Amino acid sequence: MSDNNCPCGSGRDFDLCCEPYLMERLPAPTAEALMRARYSAYALCSIDYLYKTSGPRVRKEFDAEGSKKWAESAEWNGIEILAVENGGEQDETGMIEFIAHYTIKDTPFDHHEKAQFAKVGGEWRFIDGDVIGPEPIRRETPKIGRNDPCPCGSGKKYKKCCATLEANAETATENNT
Repeated sequence: MSDNNCPCGSGRDFDLCCEPYLMERLPAPTAEALMRARYSAYALCSIDYLYKTSGPRVRKEFDAEGSKKWAESAEWNGIEILAVENGGEQDETGMIEFIAHYTIKDTPFDHHEKAQFAKVGGEWRFIDGDVIGPEPIRRETPKIGRNDPCPCGSGKKYKKCCATLEANAETATENNT
């Protein structure tokens, strides 16, 4: 990969890809182009661009210092565009689902988000984003409360029966390792 490649991962030279947007020579023509430019802005610590390309509500909550610290502490490893809904040159709104890959202190991270974009004053702006995380673990059986009857059928409370045995088994396992 060339040093001139755009951080957004398009494979194009930076000066022909996101640079005209970051330098405000041109507005991003599509929501995806703005998404890629915003990723490049994080990679290059262009925090002003992130603020300027945010919608009014996002601007009110924008933490420039926090964004700068995060951008500077990360090594930006690429962005995957997973889905694009609308967001073309003729559209007024669009959604981009993406995963931004980055590393902080040798620990890799993936930021998965569905980002909402809209035209404000004729130019694309980031309006909102829903972070997508892993699905929560769902219990297959109901949780046994400490004061519930023990499921082994002894007639004792769980805390006085099998819960004690499980706790003792865990302690023994920890001591053997």
